[in-house]
This record gives sequence, structure tokens and C-alpha cells, in this order.
Amino acid sequence: MFNPPSPEVIIIGGSYAGLSAAMALGRARRRVLVLDARRPRNRFTPYAHNLLLHDGTAPADLAARARQQVAAYPTVALLEAEATAATKLPNGSFEVITTQGVFSSGKLLLASGLRDELPPVPGFVACWGKSIIHCPYCHGYEVADQATGLWLNGELVSHMVTMLRNWTPDLTVFTNGPATFGAEVRQQLAAQGVALNETPVAELLHEAGQLRALRLANGHCHPLPVLYAGLPWQQASTLPAQLGCELTERNLLRIDEQNQTTVPGVYAAGDCCSPLHQLAGAIAAGSWVGAVLSRQLIFNS
Repeated sequence: MFNPPSPEVIIIGGSYAGLSAAMALGRARRRVLVLDARRPRNRFTPYAHNLLLHDGTAPADLAARARQQVAAYPTVALLEAEATAATKLPNGSFEVITTQGVFSSGKLLLASGLRDELPPVPGFVACWGKSIIHCPYCHGYEVADQATGLWLNGELVSHMVTMLRNWTPDLTVFTNGPATFGAEVRQQLAAQGVALNETPVAELLHEAGQLRALRLANGHCHPLPVLYAGLPWQQASTLPAQLGCELTERNLLRIDEQNQTTVPGVYAAGDCCSPLHQLAGAIAAGSWVGAVLSRQLIFNS
């Protein structure tokens, strides 16, 4: 039975934000328990980019090295377990039920990430994170100047088209059905030489995750090696909802300047509360909230 010393902080999520916070707290000699279900959002991609000192490293290697470094701090315990329920107790502390036992702490840090809602189109999952990508700053350099698609609908198309033309002049927007944006966006696409295809996509043709073409519902195959996809997301964990944490209009946890959610004593870091979905941002956010929590524990003990 896993029985760490009574933690002062339980961290839900052992990816980059969670481990960064754990390191900051461990170096402050605070007792921390990190619960990690080992399902990071970037598990689909083979390489991490735009990360100083580690550009091009496999995310799995980065995570393994991070866990090794954090585990060296004697007041930090790492447990591979899924947190299934969390409750705020009458005394203000928190009880967390996991697949490996029940734990309690005075503070809770949600670094539980987001879950991307992948469309049920054959081939999409196999290509996701490899040749279907989400961020030009993370992956755009490697695929620059190739024929590129944008899987997106709505008014955000205007912003993304202007962005992506920085990396390629050969761009086609696939709305996977009738476009929901107006004439102004259509005029912008035409003025920028960006093609628009509103035919539903039936299948993504690929070889081991490398996109080759989009087969449309009308039978036409559109050759394409790269596709950006703007997908909706949800909170990866049900714990924020269980605890009553408010969300923003973008399904992100609402936090204040100290990264505290709308539930006192519950903090958040990383993708679950930030629109900047990059490793560098998650690491920085974790370090910040780790310092915030350590100062609170020092001055309120």
C-alpha cells in the first residue's frame, strides 16, 4: 500500500506543469504528492519543438527525465494513479480518491490538462500529432512551404489563415461541411489566394501517420502532406467540475493572478487553465504556482 508522508499539496497531473510545480515545492522542502495517470496530451507527437535546450526531443523522453529529477527530492512522492474523485472537507482540506488509495492535503493543484475532441473520421487519430498538427510555433518550421490544409470552421478561420501564411503560401481551408463564416472572411481568403473546400471529409489517407491525401465525400482525393486542425477541447479530468471550479468561455479553468481557481485552496497550472498550449509555457506556469504555494505554506505555517 502506497503511504507517503502526509502531503501539504496534492498535484493532479504529472506532466510538465505538474512536475515543474513539484520541483519548485520540493526544493522548498514541502511535502508533495504527484498523481499521474500517464496520459499526457502530447503523447501522440514524436517530437517536441520550440523548447529551449530540448528542441526536437521526444516528449516521452522529456517526461521520463523530468520524473527522475523530481523524484530525487525526498519530500516529493510520485504515484502512477488516476484521481477519480475530490472533495473539499469541512475543515478546508481536500480528500482525493484514486485508483491506488485515498489521500488528503491542505492544498490542491490541478495540472490535469485538456482532452482534444478528435473528429470520428477514419485516419484522423493515426495522423494526429504527426502530420495533423495544432500549432505552427510547435511544428510549423518542419513543414514550412509545403502544401498545407487548415481543418477549421467559423470566424477564427480569418485569424488562422493570416497566421499560417507566414509558414506557407500554399494553403487550403477545409470546413468539413458548409462554411459558417460570412462574406467578409470569404473575400479575405480570395484576396490572400487561399482555397476554400466545404465538402465533408470522408477519410484521411496516410502511411503510418504521414498524411497523403484527404478523400472527400464526393470521391475526390485532395493530395496533402500537412494539415493544421483547430479542434474543440474539454477538461481532461472531472475533478474541476466535482470541486465546483468555474470555467471560462473557452473551457479553461478560471484563475486569479496567483493561479488560484474560484475554489479557495484549489490552484491550476498548464493547459487546463491557459490558452498557451506549449511545453515552455506549462513549465513556466508550474514553476510559478509552485513558488506561490510554497510561500503560502511558509508564511501560514
